[in-house]
This record gives sequence, structure tokens and C-alpha cells, in this order.
Amino acid sequence: MAAPELDVDPWRVTEPDVDVSDDVLAVSETLFSLANGFVGMRGTLEDGRPARVRGTFLSGVFEHYPLSYPERGYGDPVQGQAIVSVADGTVVRLVADGTAMDVGSVRPRHHSRTLDLRAGTLDRRVEWALPSGTTLQVRSRRLVSLAERSVSAIRYAVRAVDGPVHLVLRSDLAGLVDRPSVTKGDPRVGEALAEPFEVVRQRCGDAGGTMVGRTRSSGMVVGAAVEHLVDGAGEVTTEARDHTVRTGVTAYLEAGEELVLTKVLGHAWVHEGDPDDVLDLAEAAVASGLDRGWEGLERAQREVLEDLWQTADVEVDGDPQLQQALRYCLFQLFCSAALIGDAPVGAKGLTGLGYDGHTFWDIEGFVAPALSLLRPEAARRLLRWRAGTLEEARHRAQVLDLQGATFAWRTIDGHECSPYWPASTAAMHVNADVCRAFWLHRNVTGEAFDDDLRLFEILVETARLWTSMGHRDADGGWHLLGTTGPDEYTGVVDDNVFTNLMARRNLLWAADAAEEQDELAGGMGVTPEEVASWRDAATSVHVPWDEERGVHPMNDHFTTYREWRFADHRDCYPLQEHHHYAKIYRRQVLKQADLVQALWWCRDDFTDEEVARDLDYYEARTVRDSSLSAAVQAVVCAQAGHADLALRYLREAATVDLLDVQGDTDDGLHLAAVGGSWLALAAGLGGLREDREELELSPVLPQALERTAFHLTWRGRVLRVETTREGTTVTLRRGEGPVSVVVDGAALEVRPDAPARAPLRTPTPLLPEPTQPVGREPAG
Repeated sequence: MAAPELDVDPWRVTEPDVDVSDDVLAVSETLFSLANGFVGMRGTLEDGRPARVRGTFLSGVFEHYPLSYPERGYGDPVQGQAIVSVADGTVVRLVADGTAMDVGSVRPRHHSRTLDLRAGTLDRRVEWALPSGTTLQVRSRRLVSLAERSVSAIRYAVRAVDGPVHLVLRSDLAGLVDRPSVTKGDPRVGEALAEPFEVVRQRCGDAGGTMVGRTRSSGMVVGAAVEHLVDGAGEVTTEARDHTVRTGVTAYLEAGEELVLTKVLGHAWVHEGDPDDVLDLAEAAVASGLDRGWEGLERAQREVLEDLWQTADVEVDGDPQLQQALRYCLFQLFCSAALIGDAPVGAKGLTGLGYDGHTFWDIEGFVAPALSLLRPEAARRLLRWRAGTLEEARHRAQVLDLQGATFAWRTIDGHECSPYWPASTAAMHVNADVCRAFWLHRNVTGEAFDDDLRLFEILVETARLWTSMGHRDADGGWHLLGTTGPDEYTGVVDDNVFTNLMARRNLLWAADAAEEQDELAGGMGVTPEEVASWRDAATSVHVPWDEERGVHPMNDHFTTYREWRFADHRDCYPLQEHHHYAKIYRRQVLKQADLVQALWWCRDDFTDEEVARDLDYYEARTVRDSSLSAAVQAVVCAQAGHADLALRYLREAATVDLLDVQGDTDDGLHLAAVGGSWLALAAGLGGLREDREELELSPVLPQALERTAFHLTWRGRVLRVETTREGTTVTLRRGEGPVSVVVDGAALEVRPDAPARAPLRTPTPLLPEPTQPVGREPAG
């Protein structure tokens, strides 16, 4: 795939000359996606063609498909889950003087698109010369409402610039069948997903209509409704056929006249509900959108985003492209979960079919912690969904003959649906990652334990999981055997350091919570003896160490594996597409940060010298075939004093989609990298740490930047952190003070009328800047 050519602007993402070639169009459809956490629309052209992957998605809506195994084993999931496109209302086809506008066949005089990050709208402008001689100016603007979770809308205007024209518009609410879907090369999957919906209700009125469908296996009942307002039309008609509600508009325009079509869409779904109720919900959403009116929807959109930018904006001086990318990432991060309900955020959000729409550990690892510091309520809703899967997690632990609960590696509704257990079921660190997201959210917000998020239950059940998994050797060491850490190029190993240290934290969090919450502990049968066993296991966790090399092996014996010959394979990335895992698993080569991630998330377990040496060792062996890695490496490089290298990794994380760094943005945005880019700025260059009682900062400023600034919400107060060559200033922007902040080890008090200031330290790395495998230097 190839990224489109985009203008660099601090508040807009503009493609000044829309490229409709297949490879570029597939990427731009993702980049110009709009979502609000409940509904998402890919950035396809209104014309209906050309298009690579057209789709409208609802969070939590999926269909089952059969999982295929050459030899199925005990405990293997039987059904897969895949996100499916619902009724799509983005199509508005234009015929002028008998000629259809087709930008794929005839190049317009002008064709541009702009995503406005402050308005929350996608604008398109086309200037088209008809064979009859008349020039048409076509403008569209679409939004997915950030104020009305079920509402989206499009305004489509056609102006006759210099002559008369006869127009025909065809505006569709396109069917619940024959939508784009995952196939995986398996005809049974294609059969299950090609037509996932059975249409059970359909009706139309004069200027719109409604349809309701039910998925054939998963029992989702999904409704969509549309209504049109037309200014300048001669005739408006609507018909329902072939699972499509189509509204036709005809008009005759003289030079200078304009036809304006406003299209309001509503979507709704329930699980195994009454189709008539869902139909009513979709129609009510449209009625609400019509009541606000186009101007009202636009105004509400701006108001929501104005609050976002006042409380979460990021600024970097000295790198305009990075400035644009960071704001784009922050916009998409917010929109991925702004109005989410009882559903997860998938790895691609609602922007594409990648990873079947599944959520993974990286959402709790990167998206939820960023949202906790930026939009705590959105983070809370996201975590509430994961808490709702606890019963299935308990069941999965029983299947694995373990105690407590083990959360799904990849899922949409909480059931495990990964058929490749070495990189899923064996990756037990997901349970500690989930706990970390909940624990950090509680620490950031200052909230008490409550039944809503079930944090206490989760801590206890995962602690029980770890103690049932752990193995005590003859010397008293506590081991976790046969697990897979974050790095997917090293699978099913003993004593993965990241997993062991995260399990230690999980056990200690659970022990602290049980001693703090006597009543809750008693309700779950937690005894002092059980708490003592958690602390004993945490104290005895085995952490491999290579005395000769002076580094931590990523797992037991990792530093004795055969080295990968990077110079011989410089054109073979990603590695899994050119080499069998049987070979990759036996080499010192990493897809993504693993031990290095432990240096960040488990910072208390490493000395500064160990951080420096471990970073140096693993930088030389990490190829970043995963988009998760750059953000982690940015944070730890800054932690080790390599500010300029941290900036290069930050740029890669922030531009991973705008520049299509991984070559697969056509499948959807990389949401973990989107959230990770903010963390790379705040936790990397800003040195932010939110895992203790007081907020900590340790800012650095790379040579290429003149200033950085970011906002965060800490225990109900909005803080702004600005760093220049003169120093760092922390300002209280919203909420009651004072707030204690630790900057470079010194406690400072921030009050509404008195910002805290600290001089900028000069990093003193213990080792020279580390090097990367040949050809795998950071893209930034």
C-alpha cells in the first residue's frame, strides 16, 4: 500500500489532489474514517466508486464463523468472531445531464478532501466539467456525531457554476447483505460472513426509510434509518428494494443555483432483541438529529472538540509534521471511545476490518491508560466492558485447569477466539496488563473500589490465576513456565521477564487491596493465608540474569539463542512472511519491545545501569514488525537519556498511519500506536509516570524541538505541562488545587494562581546511543 500525499497543517489533514489509485485509495479510506465509539464510517467517496473497502461499523456487532484446525485440540475455540459492516449510508450518486460523476474514469479539474480536527468533519470538494460545457462544484461534508451516539449526517451540495444543468441524485441506505467481510481464504468463512444479516424489517416514506436485520448466528439485531432534507429540488421519491432504501432527487439548476441535500442517519443494535424496538431506536436517532438540524449537529460537534482541545491538546515546536500527526492521533484516540457503551475498542477501532475487529491486550496496554489521563470517563466505559467479561474469564480458567480468571487474548464479546494458542492462550501476561489498566485508572482518578468496575474481583481472581500457574523450585524460586511475552517472535518460553514482573505486580496489588478492603476480601473468601501466599510468590519471582553479558535475558536462556543474521535478511520484512516461526522462535530477534517494555512498566525492578545495558542489547535485536513497539522504545530511550532517538521513535509511532509506515493502514488505524504516540510524548519526552501516589515528571527536550506541551487529567484536575530550553512549567488549568507534582525528584506544588517551575535537566546517558538492526532504524 501507499500513503496519500497530504498537506502539513497543525489542525487539518488535507489531501489536496485525491489519488484514486487502488493502493492509495485503500489507505486514505482509513485515514479519513470518522467514528464516535459507537458508530464508525470509513472515509470512502460518496460516489460509491471507486472504493476499496466501503463500510459502516457498530461497536460490538459481529458474526460468528467456524474456526478451522488441521487437528483440533482440547480447549481450542470453536467459533471465530468478525466485525461486519452494517447498513451503509455514505453513498450519494450524482448524474448531471445524463453523465454520472465517476472520478475514477474522468479526472476532475479539482478534487480534494479535508479532515478538520477542530470541527470533527470530513469535507470534500470536486470541480467537474460536464460534456455539455457546464461546470459543477460539488461539496460534501460528513460527520459522525460526538454528541448523539447513534447519529451521523452528510450534507451534499451541487452548484451550477456557469450554465444550466439537470441533476439526478441517488442517495442510498445500502443493504445489510453483501457487505465487505473477512474471508481468511476459507470458503466456509466466506459463506458465513458474505451475507451475515437476514433482513427482517424494511419500510420507507417520502424522503427516507428504515431497515432492520438479524445476524444469522450471533443474534445481533441491527437497525438503520435515514431521512433527507432537500433545498432546491424538483422532486423527491423513496423506494425500498434489494435490501436498499434509495431516495431519488431531481432538479434543474440555472447558472449560480445550488441543490443542497442533508442526509441524517441513525443506527441502533441490541443482542437478541425485538426488531421493532430496534427500528424505533434507529428512527428516534434520526428524529433527534433532525431536531438539532445540520447547524445544530455541527455546533455540538465543535463544542465537544473544543473541550477536548482545551483539556488534552498537544504542542510541539520545531516539527510541523509531528505536530499534525500528534493531533490527528489524539483526535482518533478520542473518537475511538468517545461514546462507547457495552463494547470493546478493537485494535482497528471502527475504521476497518483488520484483525476481524478484535480487541487485544494492547488496548488495555496503550489506549486505556492514555484515555485515563485524557478522558477518564471514556476510559471508565472501556474498562467497564472488560469487567463485564469476568464470568467468561473464570470459565476460560476452568477450561485451562487453572484457578481464578484468565481474560481472552483476542475477542469481541469476551470469548477467546484465537486459534493459534502459542501467541494467544500462552500469552498470559494479558491478565496482568488488564489489571494494570484498571489499577492505573484508579490511581489516576483517585476513585475508590466500586462494584461497577469490579477491580477488586479482578485483582483477586488474577492473583489466584498466577498462584495456580506458578512453579516453586527446590531452591525456593517461583517460576512461570511455558508462557509467551509481548514479543511474538519468541513463543512459549520459561520465565519471560516481562510476564514474571507483571505477575509480581498483580500479586502485590491484590495483596494490598485485600488488606485494605476487609469486607470485600471476606466476601470473596480471601484469607490472610492466601494473601501471604501472594506476597511470598511475588517476593520469590525468578528474574533471569546473564552475568557474563550484564543484561537480563528476555526469558530463560534467551541470550544463548543463535543470533539473527540481519545483514542477510534486510529485505525480508516482516519476518513472519518470509521465515517459519520454527526458525524465528530459536533466534535472538524480536518483533517488538518485550524486556524493554518491562523497563518502563516495571521500573522499580531495574537500576539505571540495568536500563542502559538492557536497552542497548535489545535495540540491536528488535525489528519492529509490530506497530506497538516504537512508542515503547520512545519512552525507554528517553528514560535512558537518549532524547534524540526517543524523538525518532515518537515520530514513527505518530505517523504510522499518515505515512503508512507498516504498509497495512488499509486494514484500519493502528489504535495502540495512536494511543502510544501520546504516551511516547507524555511518558517519553515528558517523563510522566502515573503509578505512584504523586504524579511524576522528568522532561527532556530533543535538539530538533524548541518546545513541547501536553495536557493531562490527574484526580479531577487538568494540568498543562510545557517544556522549553529554560525549563518546565506545570499549570493548573481546571479543577481545585493545590496539586503535588514531582519533577526530576523534587516535589512541587501547583496552585490555580501559581504554576510550578523547574529547570530543564540535561540527560546524562550511561552508554552511547544504541543502534538498531541494519535497515530497521526508526522511520522518524
